[in-house]
Amino acid sequence: MDGERPVRELQERAARALPVEHVRPLGEWSLRHTRGPSWWAGTVLPHGDPGPGDLTRGIVEAEAFYAGHRTRSRFQISPACPGDLDPLLAERGYLRVNAVSLQAAPTTRVLERLGDAPLRIRLDERPTAEWFRTWQAVNGRGGSRAEWDMLTRLDLPCAYACAVAGGGVVAVGRAVADTGWTGVFGMATLPGARGRGAARGVLAALARWAAERGTARMYLQVEPGNAPALQLYGRAGFEEVCAYHYRVARREKASGVSDPVAEKL
Repeated sequence: MDGERPVRELQERAARALPVEHVRPLGEWSLRHTRGPSWWAGTVLPHGDPGPGDLTRGIVEAEAFYAGHRTRSRFQISPACPGDLDPLLAERGYLRVNAVSLQAAPTTRVLERLGDAPLRIRLDERPTAEWFRTWQAVNGRGGSRAEWDMLTRLDLPCAYACAVAGGGVVAVGRAVADTGWTGVFGMATLPGARGRGAARGVLAALARWAAERGTARMYLQVEPGNAPALQLYGRAGFEEVCAYHYRVARREKASGVSDPVAEKL
């Protein structure tokens, strides 16, 4: 899995699994924006060449695109990007934020290592209110219509997994099948249910679904500081494909921008 092309293909699959409202091609780059707090879905995928001119012109056009949507420009920086892009953004005052590990594993390995689920797992083809409420509760935000709409726009094969205990949903996750791969997203467990195998059961159920869809490999994205998630994914056989991060424009570069989530950066 080494090299620019596999990383680019996985990240573009992940982008298709998070369908945003506005996408503007810029050469090989993709400028993405969506309403609501899901900033991680609305970033530049700066893969390859932004077209005629140089990288600076591409950055300036991206800044204009995001300013038009009253938010700051953000770039996803990975081995699939031009090598000069990250230092150029740093020179322009962009902040380095949100390190992520992109990981992958053969579906058969995940199934062999995780075994049977200790809790009852329900799978749905579309997002349900219970699934969404649990995901939002773990992520510490109230329900967002924009995020719900993003899920309902998705037209790829999907599975929404709910671990059920005590008559309620205690853990969730979702999977998206796309050209031979299944991506895992939205893994979340309520604090009171942690340590009881709920997340393992959700991941195992998604792996069985992936195998039934005929997808030989799985991928996911995890923050390197999330020790419990890293332990689970390592036990399941996932290995790092690459590390990547984001660059976000400083607030003074985007006068008049409304960007409440980014206030924390």
